[in-house]
Amino acid sequence: MKKIGILFGQENTFPQAFIDRVNAKAPADIRAEFVKIDDVEQHVAPDYAVIIDRISQDVPFYRAYLKNAALMGTAVINNPFWWSADEKFFNNALAVRLGVPVPKTLLLPSKERPSDTGENSFRNLNMMDWEKAFAHIGFPAYMKPHSGGGWKSVYKLHSPDDFFRAYAETGQLVMLLQESVDFTDYFRCYCIGGTEVLIMPYEPRNEPHLRYATEMKTTGEAGEKLLATMKEYVLKLNEGLGYDFNTVEFAVRDGIPLAIDFGNPAPDADINSVGEKNFEWVVEAAANMAIARAQAQKPGQDNLTWGTFVHPHRARSGAPTEFTMANAPTPTPKKPAAPKAAAAPKADGAPKKPAAKKPAPKKPE
Repeated sequence: MKKIGILFGQENTFPQAFIDRVNAKAPADIRAEFVKIDDVEQHVAPDYAVIIDRISQDVPFYRAYLKNAALMGTAVINNPFWWSADEKFFNNALAVRLGVPVPKTLLLPSKERPSDTGENSFRNLNMMDWEKAFAHIGFPAYMKPHSGGGWKSVYKLHSPDDFFRAYAETGQLVMLLQESVDFTDYFRCYCIGGTEVLIMPYEPRNEPHLRYATEMKTTGEAGEKLLATMKEYVLKLNEGLGYDFNTVEFAVRDGIPLAIDFGNPAPDADINSVGEKNFEWVVEAAANMAIARAQAQKPGQDNLTWGTFVHPHRARSGAPTEFTMANAPTPTPKKPAAPKAAAAPKADGAPKKPAAKKPAPKKPE
């Protein structure tokens, strides 16, 4: 019997619906349940082939538990190692590398020095040229933390004065300064298993319970082209990042979808916010993915999904990798140097050059 577990926090509707759906359609040798954690001992495997992680971003104890589980062969969704390393500024840079349009963005040092640092800790950092930064990004603009989500510490800025007032409130947070996109359409897109995509019209300016209560404004052939482009970008981003369960948001300006937020490894999936139709889709897609991953899971091996940035030659659907030193690249042994050819012996009849005579000592005067 293989178990699929879901690790969750304050959300109520998705976890139970996911469990019910898996148990309704999975083969008899696969069952789903809420994850139960007792003592956590190093290098001891938990009783789960697959774990859907919905909460470890807020609970460091869970993140450490999941890393150990992954080491022992559990297919953790999403990859806890990459999730720990991920942040918004890198995501934007990777999007540019992948050919996905994003808003102009700058990384800002924290307003206050980090704890246990002093002036000498920043001898490599030049004074910020704020005029140059403002000219590049323009106003209005947004300032937000380079890591994390949930609309925490997000500021809309209309002038340099706005910026400096807001920046003074950010303390030790490393921030992003990003151009504001005046959009005609906005979308949030689920991506499940790296293959299944649901594109949802979304209005971020509405109250939370009304953000999905909107319609796509681009219609006809332009609308079809826009949908196809966004799907291509969603798949490309999640392949690069290696996320199994994620959302990507696009703001459409002049017909071009710009990826705004695409590092959401525990995205909202509550029926009361996403709506019944979208909720049904994500429950079904997540259940199908989890069942497939349980069937493919090999105990004691690496069953995680890794992005192409980390493993460029490993396909998402590739076979699990065994944790063994045999997988480490083997240095190519150096070929032994060819022995130097011995010098040819001189002919016996060749006259030998007499050794130079030592100079005679000078006579004392």
